[in-house]
Amino acid sequence: MSSSNPYAPPKAAVADVVSPIESPPLWNPNAAASWSLVFSPVFGAVLHMKNWQAMGEPAKAAAARNWALASVAFFAVLILSTIALPESKVIDLLSRAGGLVLLLGWYYASGKAQNAAVLARYGKNYRRKGWAKPLLVALAAVVGFFVLAGAAGFLFGMLRG
Repeated sequence: MSSSNPYAPPKAAVADVVSPIESPPLWNPNAAASWSLVFSPVFGAVLHMKNWQAMGEPAKAAAARNWALASVAFFAVLILSTIALPESKVIDLLSRAGGLVLLLGWYYASGKAQNAAVLARYGKNYRRKGWAKPLLVALAAVVGFFVLAGAAGFLFGMLRG
């Protein structure tokens, strides 16, 4: 007589990717991309850059750094164009559409690949870094951005007239 229970649910051998390599502590790349909806692609690109560095991928880290720098340049142009043409509906529309295009472009060109690489190398059970520090830095950066933009607009308005 068999010792297995005929009424037991079926069992499937389902396992996560088991990596012989110990993972470095990483920020969850999907969470970083999700937080980029709030804090801009600069946030996700910088965290992905740090992850690539920890994973020993300097070329991919450099590409992520370039995305972060391009995003900062986009926001600088956005501030200047808003100051130069404060009542322009076209600038308003282009800035909104441009921000969305930048976010989607970064995610599909760079951000999505990191999630696939982390899953392929380490599976879902890799060591994770905490979110308190990057989120506080991002919040401070957003506040600083608005203070800088407001100060630039104020100064430009004073010089105009």
